[in-house]
Amino acid sequence: MLGYVVADGRGAADLLIRDVALRLQAEGMRLAGAVQVNPEVDPDRKCHMDLHILSGSDVVRISQDLGALSQGCRLDPDGLERAVGLVAAALDNGADLLVVNKFGKQEIDGRGFRPVIGEALSRGTPVLVAVNPGSLDAFLAYAEDLAQPLPPEATAITDWCLHHRAADPA
Repeated sequence: MLGYVVADGRGAADLLIRDVALRLQAEGMRLAGAVQVNPEVDPDRKCHMDLHILSGSDVVRISQDLGALSQGCRLDPDGLERAVGLVAAALDNGADLLVVNKFGKQEIDGRGFRPVIGEALSRGTPVLVAVNPGSLDAFLAYAEDLAQPLPPEATAITDWCLHHRAADPA
């Protein structure tokens, strides 16, 4: 049970996944995972990238400020790995669903949330992940026949998640 969504537009997937996560929490689902929020600080600089950990109140900055004229990748791999550790701990504590804000370059390379996705699936915990259009081929190669495309619509995604929530072992 690996549902994925591709949303067009800068930041559209972040907003969509966050909306779905809020709806699922309102339904009482125990979520492991993270949603991305990009706070704007200055119109002349790129926004920060923060991951809000869904199992608590932690917020982890995953971007580096490389300066206004930088063109390189702003991802802070240490920040991402800290977020991954928090999410892995939440998964160990029990979750109905794993929510991954993005399957991106780090996951394509076997890092980031990729090990946590594999662990969740091996436990029978369903996974919801957003995928950038440029990463879709690599994601589908990773996911093989487990990947189920979902429409970029909050109600449909929420319904899929509620339908596939992990069975309560108690």
